[in-house]
Amino acid sequence: MHSSPSVQRNPQLNANGELQHLLSIEGLPREVLVQILDTAESFVGVTEREVKKVPLLRGKSVFNLFFEPSTRTRTTFEIAAKRLSADVINLNIALSSHTKGESLLDTVANLSAMQADIFVVRHNSSGAPYLIARNVKPHEHVVNAGDGRHAHPTQGLLDLYTIRHYKKEFTRLTVAIVGDILHSRVARSLIHGLTTLGAPEVRVVGPQTLLPSGVEALGVRAFHDMRAGLKDCDVIVMLRLQNERMGGALLPSAQ
Repeated sequence: MHSSPSVQRNPQLNANGELQHLLSIEGLPREVLVQILDTAESFVGVTEREVKKVPLLRGKSVFNLFFEPSTRTRTTFEIAAKRLSADVINLNIALSSHTKGESLLDTVANLSAMQADIFVVRHNSSGAPYLIARNVKPHEHVVNAGDGRHAHPTQGLLDLYTIRHYKKEFTRLTVAIVGDILHSRVARSLIHGLTTLGAPEVRVVGPQTLLPSGVEALGVRAFHDMRAGLKDCDVIVMLRLQNERMGGALLPSAQ
């Protein structure tokens, strides 16, 4: 008798189905996404206080590991962690042991020995945060701040939060994502979030060279004509050209 293959558990969730790591919006249940958005909404008032702090992460250490250049994203993570009363350490990768040949997991292991609690990771290689999540201690958590072309879940969640704030619900929305879909990790995260939350129609609009082959498999409609793609839309998300990830001239002009 052959035993049935075990069902692979989502690496982001613990045995109780609770969020352990935030690596991708893909695969997260609708109720988890709603809980994240509801929790974020409950913190809006904190930014309006005279003292913009709550003690939620008091005594916890957050390490920002940015292997890609970033100012805005790293700063916003630092501000968020400090407003939750965490101790924040920003690792300067350009001056770190990583440039001397230390592996990614060696770097994480050394920081883990310093009693880390949360790793916020941005990396140019898709899957790097997953690799770290598989090798951290049970009490440690990993947040993906963008990995290669794969995912940018926190930016996707911010877009979802903004859409819900103004439109209240997703179940009647037609949403168009316009621009460089091919190289955009934000687009992938947003598509997964919109479809999970029940948006009946998600469109991607762009020239053929900037749309992934087979993008319709993600549950979207693809358009190359701007007018047709934007017709009767409720929400339009504009993406910039990801010049740093382009391997060649995919457009005749940036104008």
